[in-house]
Amino acid sequence: MKAKLAFLELEGWEIPTIQEFFREREVEIVKLSTLPLQEEELPEDVEILSVFIYSKLGKEEIERFPRLRLIATRSTGYDHIDVACARSKGVQVCNVPNYGDQTVAEYTVALILSLLRKLKPTFDRVSRGVFSREGLRGTDLQGKTVGVIGTGRIGSRVVKILSGFEVRILAHDVKERPDLVRDFGVRYVSLEDLLSSSDVVTVHVPYTEKTHHLINRENIKLMKRGSYLVNTSRGPVVETEAVHRAVEEGILAGVALDTFEGEEVWIEEEILLARTDISASLLKRALENFHLLHLENVILTPHNAYNTKEALFRILRTTLDNIDSFLREGRPLYPVWEVKGR
Repeated sequence: MKAKLAFLELEGWEIPTIQEFFREREVEIVKLSTLPLQEEELPEDVEILSVFIYSKLGKEEIERFPRLRLIATRSTGYDHIDVACARSKGVQVCNVPNYGDQTVAEYTVALILSLLRKLKPTFDRVSRGVFSREGLRGTDLQGKTVGVIGTGRIGSRVVKILSGFEVRILAHDVKERPDLVRDFGVRYVSLEDLLSSSDVVTVHVPYTEKTHHLINRENIKLMKRGSYLVNTSRGPVVETEAVHRAVEEGILAGVALDTFEGEEVWIEEEILLARTDISASLLKRALENFHLLHLENVILTPHNAYNTKEALFRILRTTLDNIDSFLREGRPLYPVWEVKGR
């Protein structure tokens, strides 16, 4: 009997590749949809389900599919999936751990440079036909101290790119990388020392219980007055209210957030008032970020750091290989509970 497979949250360009890949395999494709799980009808006998980050798979959703055997998320992060529940039901979960290392690292450095050179107000001013340079004087990156929180796959790529700017690099991670110390002069320090000593702080950690609000209203006060903060990891790693206060108080000279708390309210053309599942706290964080959006020294982007042609193809290819390995060997290539890095 053919395994029943569904892909959700597709953009459309992937469909021919998916169909061709499974043409000769023992699989019945029951759904190829652009919608997330919460907006899609699926048969209960689905056995393999591939999703992106906006399909929430908690206990209730997982139990809707009693024959489910594999959840293949097309992302590195998997905080949208209740992995413990899935495992208790015998459902394997796999991800795409290394598709966007260079992609996200490049985007991170682009955000850093955009903040230091005030590109947001520059572009806005020129788009209105104003070519005055008043108030647009920027800051060199060369010679600055950059703090990299998390030196896994993405964080280590950021270090390598930044080394060309002749900066001093501090790092914080539960596991130190001797190669970064040897090759790029990275110095590992405590989180507190990193925050208090860095001109720029960039965050590259997964979202877990331990990293929830890793940057928060207490430790953000340690940051140097006039420093910059960049987050391209996961929104809840950085507390929205803490950023809001730090910008207002002048602790932070600039902030760039590609991921932020409450992003699901705004991203993917979702209309705020049409949502029925918004909690008061989520709405509050979303509105705080909406306020930040209008400040000249704050850049918000729509979870876009991963979004290149090359990275998207790597995501699809790795997901297909995950599923193929599961069909042939009973185990995906990248089961999430064995993931060691980021």
